Amino acid sequence: MEAINFLLNGEETAYDGSAADRLLDVLRDSFRMTSVKCGCKEGECGACSVLMNGILVNTCCVAMGAVEGASIVTLEGFRETERFAVLNKAFAATSAVQCGFCIPGMVMAAEALLSRIPNPTDSQIREGLSGNLCRCTGYNAIVNAIHIAAKEGNGLW
Repeated sequence: MEAINFLLNGEETAYDGSAADRLLDVLRDSFRMTSVKCGCKEGECGACSVLMNGILVNTCCVAMGAVEGASIVTLEGFRETERFAVLNKAFAATSAVQCGFCIPGMVMAAEALLSRIPNPTDSQIREGLSGNLCRCTGYNAIVNAIHIAAKEGNGLW
């Protein structure tokens, strides 16, 4: 079995397991990326969302064979950026965080959205978050946080 090579948060990484293994399990178990949450294992909740080549994906639906040569960014890697600092401040300012389980996926969804649409409308934000579920906060505070981040980001996206 040949290693699967990919970038994980900017670092060259090799995985020696099966190409059929789920990216979710590999990130959590082999690389200790605890921001990647296991919520549904069916691609419905978004708690396991990461960026793969700049596109938001649910890691529970991605086999490691598809990861060869890809760039994967988890919250652990994203939180080292200025964009994360802006989103983090906005989420805190709007009380968009309660239990925190969904927040890593929500933040990655917000990053994916703002990278495509730097000044989104409410409906664009809601569409961008449509694959991410939150049982505690609801969505108004999160939508408001993304509006604030877009404004405060001052051209970061």
